[in-house]
Amino acid sequence: MSENNGTNIEYLSYLDEHGALLQPLPTPLQNRETLTQLYRTLVTSRLFDETIINLQRVGIIGTYASNRGQEAIGTAIGKAMLKDDVFIPYYRDICAQIQRGVQLEEILQYWGGDERGSHFKHQAHDFPLCVPIATQLCHAIGIAFALKYKSTSKVAVVTCGDGATSKGDFYESLNIAGAMSLPTLFIVNNNQWAISVPLAQQTASKTLAHKALAVGIDAIRVDGNDVLGMLISIENALEKIRTNQRPFFIEAITYRICDHTTADDATRYINPALFEEAQHKEPLIRFKNYLTEQHSWTTDEDQQLYAAAQKQINIAVANYKQLPAQPAGEFFDHMYEKIPADLAEQKQRFLLALNHHE
Repeated sequence: MSENNGTNIEYLSYLDEHGALLQPLPTPLQNRETLTQLYRTLVTSRLFDETIINLQRVGIIGTYASNRGQEAIGTAIGKAMLKDDVFIPYYRDICAQIQRGVQLEEILQYWGGDERGSHFKHQAHDFPLCVPIATQLCHAIGIAFALKYKSTSKVAVVTCGDGATSKGDFYESLNIAGAMSLPTLFIVNNNQWAISVPLAQQTASKTLAHKALAVGIDAIRVDGNDVLGMLISIENALEKIRTNQRPFFIEAITYRICDHTTADDATRYINPALFEEAQHKEPLIRFKNYLTEQHSWTTDEDQQLYAAAQKQINIAVANYKQLPAQPAGEFFDHMYEKIPADLAEQKQRFLLALNHHE
């Protein structure tokens, strides 16, 4: 389904909330193996997400930002991007990271508080997760400028949540990208909540996509729970950017069916009825229904896929637990390229205190 909502911004969806096809798919997405790969990524991300939360509850992992119910966005990003594109993610993007070659052990290491988990062994192009809100957008336009300066066809793909669109970093980055025609794809995960602040309270804009139009950037709104709609829209956007060297903006509309992080309690502010409704629209069930109805996906296949994904995750957890501990005080070394004098002093005091305590 492709609609114009009266605001000159297209809304795209291929699967309805029950998994029924709304319009014909491009030929490459009619391939069962390709569709199974997408489903495998959705399942692996969901199971890995649940595993990390369990590890956090027993003190093995630190505070963690769940991706539950939003996996279609990251799955589509990871599938659509080319190897040499540059991904500048925010903290809810482990699904895309997995497809971009980041190891599960590295993701666990990062959320366990060890910055060495950001030194990817098999991914040389992408940036680590960004926890500060919206600052990664500033990084993205710098990267996009470098890609353009070098006359490449590569694209800087940057993500953020709806809360980030209220920050100055967001507006300034979009404005520069539009004014300088930088090859940047902005993807906003509009999960309706900036921690406990609902979208209606943080902006009066008709849609988040309108914020892109204001700086001359073309935009589209997509059903963020529809992995096929997301994949098609991202592939089309990347092609446009490579062709005309202009930025593009995608607003992915979903709902956060989880706490903001493991330090949050969403039941204190989310309406239970809305939460229940959103769970029936989430991407994993929707896509499984589509595979079952249209591609004869069986219960045995489903069980085998889940078992294989969980086995992969269990191996990664075991490997993570065997990693050597981060050297004391090393976290100071990852904050700047060259450690400033005041931090060097703090590190020295920390090490002296540690040695005294021992």
